[in-house]
Formats: sequence, structure tokens, C-alpha cells
Amino acid sequence: MKKFFLYLILIFLAAGVWLTWFVFVSTTAFEEKTKYFVIEEGKTGKDTVLAMLQKKYIVKHTTALSLIGDQLKIWDNIKPGKYEVKRGENILNIARMLKYSRQAQINLVINKLRIKEDLAKLISKNFNSDSVAVINFLTSNDSLQEYHVDTSTVFTMIIPDTYKFYWNTPLRKIFNKLYETNTNYWNNNDRISKSKSINFTPVQTYILASIVEEETNKDDDRAKIASVYINRLNKNMALQACPTIKYAMKDFSLTRIYEKYLSNPSAYNTYRHKGLPPGPICTPSPKTIDIVLNAPKTDYLFFVAKADFSGYHHFSSNFQEHNAYAKEYQKALDIWMAKKQEKEETPEP
Repeated sequence: MKKFFLYLILIFLAAGVWLTWFVFVSTTAFEEKTKYFVIEEGKTGKDTVLAMLQKKYIVKHTTALSLIGDQLKIWDNIKPGKYEVKRGENILNIARMLKYSRQAQINLVINKLRIKEDLAKLISKNFNSDSVAVINFLTSNDSLQEYHVDTSTVFTMIIPDTYKFYWNTPLRKIFNKLYETNTNYWNNNDRISKSKSINFTPVQTYILASIVEEETNKDDDRAKIASVYINRLNKNMALQACPTIKYAMKDFSLTRIYEKYLSNPSAYNTYRHKGLPPGPICTPSPKTIDIVLNAPKTDYLFFVAKADFSGYHHFSSNFQEHNAYAKEYQKALDIWMAKKQEKEETPEP
């Protein structure tokens, strides 16, 4: 009898050790450092979730997760969302994650956006909002009214940065966060007063910064370009900014602006229409906005790219000097394009 009880104890001990090992050792079935899965609305049932975890090779032993999930009573309370599982995670941690709906935070990384479709694609790719819903939001003045923007100026509320949300964060909350960040940005470092000092509103400053952003990648040249445009606006001259032509034509691959493009009737054509365009042509970096706010005082009214294609520009206060530099650049550009075409037409040996 004693032997029987001894064997029974050993069996229970072995079972306990095995169960402990099974619960606490790694149960992940992938080699990546981390893996995500999404539980969609209406697909939170036990069988659906387990099948999805197995199909995506996230959990090795779904039977064990099923049993532990039963004990923790998680299956009737699972919430839709995006979850993160790290390599080497054990079943108990995964079960607890589901029980307490510990969803993964997702980074919405906003750099340079040019058109509403860019933002719609970015949001729909990362969150539970389809691109159509985002476009409808961006093109509705009723939706945008509380942010003090309209369908033309909506991008002026976006400060490029990294924002953290959950997968099922409502679209309204995403834009609330963007608006809050924008407000904080303008309330810091005397930006509003600096904007007033150049006779601009924050929205106008943002629009000008978007043009400066597209003109060059050279920060020192951006400051001078900003001064040119400020001077032109103060003198009621047309901005004549080439990047606005690209935006008007929705062709951002253009490397040369021909005379025929300047007749485009778009309100964004700053060759035909004086003043700033109705809205920004991209989301400029915070650094570029600050460059505009701190633009130097100059008498420059013109600029043109240097003929050495360095990315820098010649700046002039009179048209005669500017025209000489412009001809020099056009000549260099014609030579470069002719060589490029000749190279493309020359057959491979």
C-alpha cells in the first residue's frame, strides 16, 4: 500500500513538474524578435482566436492555451485589438495578455506627406480605419471645424513626429492628438509671437514652410529662400515657387518646370495667383517651420539653383543679376539632360 501511495505521489509530482514546464517555458513558434496579431471586431470567439494564432505560427500549443484560457475565463471577455507577442513568451503570459487586453501600442510615424491620400494610406495601414473613412474625414469641413482648419488647411495641424496609439483608436482621437501636439508646438518657444512679427498667422507660416521644405534640403539655403518669399509677399509679388506647380499638377517626379506648366489654373499655381496657396503642399519638418520663423532680414527677391548642381542657390536682389545666374543654370541643365538622353539611347555593348 505504501508503495502505491509513493508511486501516486511521484506521478503527481511528475505531472506538476511537467505542467509547470509546459506553462512557463517558451510556447512561441516564430524566429522573429516579436510578432503581432490582430483580433478583429466580431472575431473574438475562442475557436477563432486559437485558429488564428496557430495559422500565424504564433503559439505552438493552442491546446494548452485553450485549457489555461478556460481556467482564467478569458474567452468571453477578449477585446478586439492588435497584440504583441515576443519570442520566447510563455502560455501563461499570453493568456494574461488576452485576459487583461494588454494591446500593443503602434507608432504612427509622420514624416513628409503631400496629399490627403498619403495620410489616409498611412492611417489605414496601421489602424482599424479604412482609407475611405479617413478621406471622408479629411474632406469634410464639418469634421474639421473643431480643429479650426478646413479641407485646404487640414495638414497645417500636423506636426511631423512619432505618435503612439492603439490599433482600434477611433479616428477622432487620432486627430485630437495631432491637434493637441500642434497646439503645444505653437505655444512653445515664442512661435506665435515670431509668426506675428513677420505678419503671418501660424497657418500661413506653416504653408510657407511647406514650400521652403520642397525647395531644397540645405538648411542654410532654406533660411535665405524663406526671406525671399517673405520679401515677395510684402511687395505683393507672385511667389513663383516651382514646388507649387508640381503640387498643382500632382506630379512630384518633375525635375524641370516648363513654360507650358505655368498655365495650370489651379489655385496652387503661384505663378498665376499672388499670395500663398490655399493650403500647404506638404507637411514640413518642425525644423523648417522654425527656419521660416527665424528667417534673416535680406533684400533678396530672386534665387536660382547653382550650375554646379550642389543643391545650393544664387540669391539676388535685382532681376538682371538673377537672370544671368538663371541662364547659367539653364545652360548647365540642358547639357546634363542631353548627356543623359544620349546615354539612354546608346545601346549596351
